[in-house]
Amino acid sequence: MFLNGSMVFAQSADPVIMTVNGKPVLRSEFEYSYNKNNSNGVIDKKSVDDYVDLFINYKLKVEAALDARLDTMKSYQNEFLSYRDKQIRPSIITDADIETEAYHIYNETRLRIDSHGGIIKVAHILLRLNQRAPQEKDVSAKLRIDSIYQALLNGADFAQLAKKYSDDKESAVNGGELPWIQYGQTFPEFERQAYALKKGQMSKPFMSPAGYHIILKKDSRNFFPYDSLRADIIRFIEQRGIRENIINARLDSISKSQHVTVSDVLEKKTQELESEDPSLKYLIQEYHDGLLLFEVSNRAVWKKAATDEDALYKYFKKNKKKYKWEQPRFKGIAYHTKYNDDLKAVKKILRKTDFSEWSDVLKKTFNKDSLRVMADKGMFKIGDNLLVDKFVFKQNKVYKHLVDYPYENVYGKKLKSPDDLSDVRQLVVNDYQEYIEKAWVETLRNKYPVSVNHAVLATVNKH
Repeated sequence: MFLNGSMVFAQSADPVIMTVNGKPVLRSEFEYSYNKNNSNGVIDKKSVDDYVDLFINYKLKVEAALDARLDTMKSYQNEFLSYRDKQIRPSIITDADIETEAYHIYNETRLRIDSHGGIIKVAHILLRLNQRAPQEKDVSAKLRIDSIYQALLNGADFAQLAKKYSDDKESAVNGGELPWIQYGQTFPEFERQAYALKKGQMSKPFMSPAGYHIILKKDSRNFFPYDSLRADIIRFIEQRGIRENIINARLDSISKSQHVTVSDVLEKKTQELESEDPSLKYLIQEYHDGLLLFEVSNRAVWKKAATDEDALYKYFKKNKKKYKWEQPRFKGIAYHTKYNDDLKAVKKILRKTDFSEWSDVLKKTFNKDSLRVMADKGMFKIGDNLLVDKFVFKQNKVYKHLVDYPYENVYGKKLKSPDDLSDVRQLVVNDYQEYIEKAWVETLRNKYPVSVNHAVLATVNKH
């Protein structure tokens, strides 16, 4: 009795708000969708009652996609699983796993560095010298570094001489002091000298591929403590994709121990997380359904509206009055030429060519080797182009000729209303798409039964 009572309570806590094609839709799913699409910042917010029809249409299109078995397409399955796995994979490991890997990386680094003498802090004075420098420059640099070294032996301040003479300007401002150095980080010649010195000891002048140096050893120690480097190591793990490697290793381990595939492990984990977090369940379902919706809508509406030329033309002819302009348009080009003879030549060649090919023809005929003609092609209304305003619409505006292209004209025709589909193609495509979709949804509503529990609908966001 207690178990049955619990089951009844669980069902009533999240009641069925509607059924679509016999499939129940829980109130929590509807609320998830409604809240997501009507959050703060959404301009066209809907009431719950207004949103019901949009949600039903969405569900009907998904049913159409499932009936067409679009969910069995390999491309669909790959894309969906790729998205789902991005949501699920991070849960395969814990923060403790990342911490363990971070300490492992730290410990390996610490052991390697401390086995080579730890880290050292040095200051240096550098006189840069190219390895291929002529002998006279080498001799000059050697004399200068020896002179600096002698001054240091006589009690000169290392930091002051570094600021004055060192060619390593970045360290010179700090008295020649370098960041902590570990073995293998810089030139071998430099490291041999630096690691051989005792704290407070100064090297004799020596040469590396960078030039002549004098080193003052300031300190040495074992590697830094873990806590001081932890944030950097965690960042390194994220940037280098190490987290994903840990997840892959864990998935492989689980799949082998349970004798199942990695996909099976992820599927089981998905079910566990969805039972704990309904919002995750609906997020994944939203992507599942969204991919199907895109594919079925593309097939039933968008592709047809964009490519069915006969249907578009018939729709345009039937609704031509709908696309009448308030102001006339000029369908043509406004052009500037370098040479006067090209003014007539442009018109002559365009008379023999379809409007859609004008740009290519001008480029091939006049601009193949140099730019002789500058042209602006399109459907112009008053105010779109100064040349069109001047020659076609007879607007009295101040106009300056282009210095290098002093000759100008227009070619085309003035239209009171569009006389061809191409003149308003995108508008027609948009309207025809809306027309097809409306008819499609009506067909789906007749095909798939839908029932709404209005009592439950009234409790949305109020329970």
